[in-house]
Amino acid sequence: MQTILLVEDESAIADTVIYALETEGFQTKWHTLGQAALADLQQGGEYALVILDVGLPDANGFDICKQIRRFSDVPVIFLTARNQEIDRIVGLEIGADDYMSKPFSPRELSARVKAILKRVKPGLTVESDCEFIIDHHRASIRYHGQQLELTRYEYLILKMLLQQPERVYSRVQIMNTVWNEPEASLERAVDTHIKTLRTKLRNINGDSDPIKTHRGLGYSVSGRVHES
Repeated sequence: MQTILLVEDESAIADTVIYALETEGFQTKWHTLGQAALADLQQGGEYALVILDVGLPDANGFDICKQIRRFSDVPVIFLTARNQEIDRIVGLEIGADDYMSKPFSPRELSARVKAILKRVKPGLTVESDCEFIIDHHRASIRYHGQQLELTRYEYLILKMLLQQPERVYSRVQIMNTVWNEPEASLERAVDTHIKTLRTKLRNINGDSDPIKTHRGLGYSVSGRVHES
């Protein structure tokens, strides 16, 4: 799994960025200070890309980028509250790969991260590092690179669980979301579909059981997920 280094002193922004990146299958490491991030990189921290705030408490992001470029060509995206053209030009001239002004869309930031990584490392894709790939257009899900042969209910249940990994859904929540007429079915129907889903997942990878049963509560799924 590719890891992104985030250097941002505002926790609310950092939390949003981390959530957006991890939803796309990335790991993240977060520093609030520029010097700490610089030391991390100098000590051999391996990162696919750096997201660097310009206005840090202990340093100017432009200066941090200049120092990074003395020993590393890791891609850098600047985040900044400044939106003047000269700032964007300076950022790009000192070695940044992209520049986003606050406020920004976390989904757009994730898209730019993926675009840069595909350009600098075309052989690497986020999808290849994820356990589950949801293809909404084809209404299909791949697990460890293999297509799952799913019934309509199996697909809808698994997709629901995967869109918020680790979240516990009750049987009633699953039925109300997946079934057209949930009142006409029994809660045990959910258990039956979960059982067949587990069997199909084990047939691909017998060493893992990503669907977890929470007694008296419901079900959740764990794993890295990419949606397309």
